[in-house]
Amino acid sequence: MLDWITNTVNSLGYVGIALLMFLENIFPPIPSELIMPLAGFTVTQGKLNFIYVTIAGVAGSVLGALPWYYLGKYWGLKRIKKLADRYGKWLTVSGKDIQKAKQWFDSKGKATVCFSRIVPGVRTYISVPAGVSRMPMLPFLFYSTLGTAVWVTFLTYAGYVLGANYDRVKQFIAPFSVIVAIVLVVSLAIWVIKRKKRR
Repeated sequence: MLDWITNTVNSLGYVGIALLMFLENIFPPIPSELIMPLAGFTVTQGKLNFIYVTIAGVAGSVLGALPWYYLGKYWGLKRIKKLADRYGKWLTVSGKDIQKAKQWFDSKGKATVCFSRIVPGVRTYISVPAGVSRMPMLPFLFYSTLGTAVWVTFLTYAGYVLGANYDRVKQFIAPFSVIVAIVLVVSLAIWVIKRKKRR
């Protein structure tokens, strides 16, 4: 897969980056943790521009979130969970993943869309509950773009700093992802407890 990602970036440049990030949202097994750091490494070689690389990555990622949004909007949560449980092994997603994303969305709403875009494993699927809840398109795009910009810029810069060792970014991302996920889970738990006390 790494060779394919490398060839796509080298041959198609910014368009290739946008395409890969689009596909990364549709097919999560394609890791953004390799795409954008590789693009950042390419910047160090003088082949691409850092700002344009970031813009291409953000644009592709946000566009890739739209199919999931519309899937949630027109199919509904139950049908999507059944679909995920039946065919999810091909997309590395299950009904539980969809339910988890829905719970996060219900707890924080718009803010969840933004922050979830920097959490691997959730960043793609948060678009589903946003669609199920019929979140207006403009706020969805705004918060998706905001969170995605942070994630893409971070990955690109990491690849730029690490240079030829860009593939090691994934090792550094793992602890960061765990911390962010814990913070989100704790925030959700606090919100649930406060809500029960109010009732």
